[in-house]
Amino acid sequence: MVHEGVSAVADTESAEGWQSIVSDWASDKQTFQVPWGKAMMWIFLLSDTFIFTCFLTSYMNVRISTPVQWPSASEVFPLAIFGNEYPLGLIAIMTFVLITSSGTMALAVNYGYRRDRVRTTALMLITAGFGATFVAMQAFEWTSAILHEGVRPWGNPLGAEQFGASFFMITGFHGLHVSAGVVYLVIVAMRVLRGHYERVGGNYEIVEIAGLYWHFVDLVWVFIFALFYLW
Repeated sequence: MVHEGVSAVADTESAEGWQSIVSDWASDKQTFQVPWGKAMMWIFLLSDTFIFTCFLTSYMNVRISTPVQWPSASEVFPLAIFGNEYPLGLIAIMTFVLITSSGTMALAVNYGYRRDRVRTTALMLITAGFGATFVAMQAFEWTSAILHEGVRPWGNPLGAEQFGASFFMITGFHGLHVSAGVVYLVIVAMRVLRGHYERVGGNYEIVEIAGLYWHFVDLVWVFIFALFYLW
């Protein structure tokens, strides 16, 4: 009898335990307090990570498998100043500009949470300016590769034909991301300056979300720089 009593109590507690779980699910409990916009940005960045991963792994596969000599990036993209050529000089400056923009973006997020609209706007516009500079330098790089070196997406006089297709596809796709980021930052910065997010009762999480996107673009460039220009 004692055993049956203990078993009944255990069954009752188990039933109440399951009922509490069902009750929690039914009451729309949230495990992690993540804003909807930030969650969507993480999902977007995850999908973008797959795309860039496919591009870079395909590039490595092509480069390893081709029997033709792969052109040296230091010879294809030198920076000429007063008649002297500096191997990868332009790429090094582009990388420095983009990494510096990550610092200004981080400061913008910091001042955003302090609700300092003027400094947040200024730092976001500076970040956008760095991004625009990067895109302009990339356009110069493309022009030099097309006009001076004769590199094309379907051919390359310096070695393996796949070099041109890989270069324009990977750097072009990344350049589109930087360009979109510049527009995105300018729009958010103008709204911050006008107090748009305070009027609608929100906060400055949108600045952090923009920062997530911008840091992702910078991180991807580090992999492109290492695999395409230094390898």
